[in-house]
Amino acid sequence: MEQALKEAYASNPINELDLHTLELRHPGFVDDAGEATAIRVVRGYDDIVATLEGSAPLNPGQAVTFIAAQFNFTLPGFKEGESPQLQFSLDNVSREVTAHLEQAIGQLAPIEVTYRPYLLSDLSKPQMDPPMSMLLTNVKVDAFRATGTATLNDVHNWGFPATVGGYYTVDRFSGLLR
Repeated sequence: MEQALKEAYASNPINELDLHTLELRHPGFVDDAGEATAIRVVRGYDDIVATLEGSAPLNPGQAVTFIAAQFNFTLPGFKEGESPQLQFSLDNVSREVTAHLEQAIGQLAPIEVTYRPYLLSDLSKPQMDPPMSMLLTNVKVDAFRATGTATLNDVHNWGFPATVGGYYTVDRFSGLLR
C-alpha cells in the first residue's frame, strides 16, 4: 500500500475518501469494435476516471472509467493451509455485465479479478502497486446479482524457488553458475 493510503486508514480524516475498485478481465470480454475490454466498477454512487498502474494488463498507465456500482467484498485473509480468497457480490448488474459474465462462464479461460484501492484526492495511481490480482473460480449470475470467489492461481503448487517471471535459471541469473 502507498503511504497516503496507510495514513488515510490510520487517521481517518473526514475529507479523505478511499475508493475500492474491481476490474474483471476475460478474453471473451470485447467491446462493440471487437477490442479487448474489462468490466471496471467502483464502490459508490459516482463514476470515476482513474489512472491505472503502468503494468496493468489492459490500458496500462491510462485513465479509465470505473462505473459506480453497489458491491460488497471481503479481502483475502492468509490462514495456514488455505488459499487466500476474495469474495464479492455485485448488485443490480447491467445487461452488459451479465452478458459478459455469462459468456465467460462457458469458456475454459479464467476470469481475472484485480482489486485496486484509490484515494479520492489522488486518482493518478492506485494506492497499491502492484494491485491484488486473482482468478475467479466460482461465479454465479442472475438478474439481480453477480457473486464470485477469486483465489490466487494455485499458490500451493508454485515451484520454489521461483520468481514472478519463472524459475531461477542460469540463463537469467548467471551468478548461479560456479
